This record gives sequence, structure tokens and C-alpha cells, in this order.
Amino acid sequence: MRKVPEVTIYFWIVKLLSTAMGESTSDYLVYHINPYLAVALGCIGLIASLVLQLLVRRYVAWIYWLAVVMVAIFGTMAADVIHVVLGIPYLISTVFFAVALAVIFAVWYASEKTLSIHSINTPRRELFYWATVITTFALGTAAGDMTAATLGLGYFASGVLFAVLFAVPALAYRWFGLNEVAAFWFAYIMTRPFGASFADWFGKPILGGLGLGDTKVALVLTILIIGFVGYLTVTRKDMKG
Repeated sequence: MRKVPEVTIYFWIVKLLSTAMGESTSDYLVYHINPYLAVALGCIGLIASLVLQLLVRRYVAWIYWLAVVMVAIFGTMAADVIHVVLGIPYLISTVFFAVALAVIFAVWYASEKTLSIHSINTPRRELFYWATVITTFALGTAAGDMTAATLGLGYFASGVLFAVLFAVPALAYRWFGLNEVAAFWFAYIMTRPFGASFADWFGKPILGGLGLGDTKVALVLTILIIGFVGYLTVTRKDMKG
């Protein structure tokens, strides 16, 4: 039985909300409690949510999206630790995660002969799927910070840039026949810096941000995610048939 939702407008809405929420929540935790404790809690939450997701036999909306949210939170922490603690430039970490993602895709395809999320129906394929998801979040976090800070675009311009890049594969798929799987994964990667850039723009007082605070942004986004996931749970609009 499939373990992932159908790719509908609701999928992209909740995905974007989760990327933004993960950015704000991660930053809130790191700056309001001991950062090492925050990373440890993020890691524990990620492991627990993924174990729960792997144990269920079919797609369950709240379990799946809980795992995605925890990936968003810990993925942000992982990318930030590499830059802040280890002092590695965003450009280097972006390239590193891009190469790591390419390797995962290559191994996944060599093993399963497909990268389609419509075929996530075996434990091994699901493990490849979540390894890909985690890496896309880390890559997107590093790329978004690189454009905002290293390249000096600021959060809003970065968000607009990645919003355009997010739309490109949909247009290319519709007008130029871009491969469906390639279009999906390109758009999926772009959701991370797209959502995170706007979350930072609303929350941060630097790089052109509005300075509303990570706490408020994270709370609003969490409420929206709960609302959408609850709606999907009741209506089952993200399940085939």
C-alpha cells in the first residue's frame, strides 16, 4: 500500500507551510533554549516521527506530515550547525548537499529503476524517499541562506526567486513535456528555500525582514498546518480514489 499522499494542490500548500514552519521553529528553539539541547530534541523528534511513519502500513495524513515537519525542523538545524558551528560557507554546504542528493537519486534509481513517488509501496523505496526528503530540506536551507546572506539578496528577494523557480517545472511540464518525475523533484527541492525565505522575511529583523518574531510566525504556521491536515484527514482529498 502506498505510504505517501497524492500530489494535489493541498500537498504543495502543506509542504510550503511545513518548510516555513520548520525554519521558524528551528530558529526559535536554537535561540531560546540551549542550542545543543535544541538539536538533540530535534533529532529525537525526527527519529520518533520517522519510526512511526515507517511502522504504519499505509498513508496516514497526520503521521506523514508530522514526519515532514520534523524533517523541516531538524533539516534547518543540520544546515545551520554546518555553517554556524563548523564555519563552513553556505556555498560549500549547498554544493555538498546537492552532490549528496544526486548520489541518493543515482543509488535509488539503480536499485529501483524509478524515482516516482507513485511507487512508494515497499520499505526500501520508502527509505530512499525519506533519505531524499531529508537531503532536499538541508539543501534548500543552505541554498536559501546563501542567496539571502552570501549573495545579499535579502529574504524577500530570495523568496521571490525561489517562488519563480518553484513554478518553472510546472510550466515546463505543461508546455514542453518535461518528465513528470523530474518536474516533481525539482519543484519539491524549491519548496524549502521558497517557504523558508518568506518565513525569515516575516520573522527576522535583518536582511530586509519585517521582524515579527519567530515565535509568532511559527505559531501561525503550526495552526495552519493543523487545519489543513485535519481537513485532509476528514475529506481524504489527498488519497487516490
